[in-house]
Amino acid sequence: MKADRERITRSIKIARGQLDGILRMIEEDRYCVDISNQLMATQALLKRVNKEILQAHIRGCVREGLHTDEPNPKLEEALQLLEKLIP
Repeated sequence: MKADRERITRSIKIARGQLDGILRMIEEDRYCVDISNQLMATQALLKRVNKEILQAHIRGCVREGLHTDEPNPKLEEALQLLEKLIP
């Protein structure tokens, strides 16, 4: 994996903690809107991490696959598309 492994791992552990908290909220029959807000926060974190991993993949693995270190307009175009797909 070409992405920052420590930052990704830390973020995933945070998301796991958030999910544990959401499960507790459900078990405690907490207010639905509060649960929903926590779910959205966890989803946002996971989307951000996914975007970082995919960008690192394109910049690293895909570029290596093309056997060049030169900037590739097609790769940058794909990264711009990724920005639109995963805000």
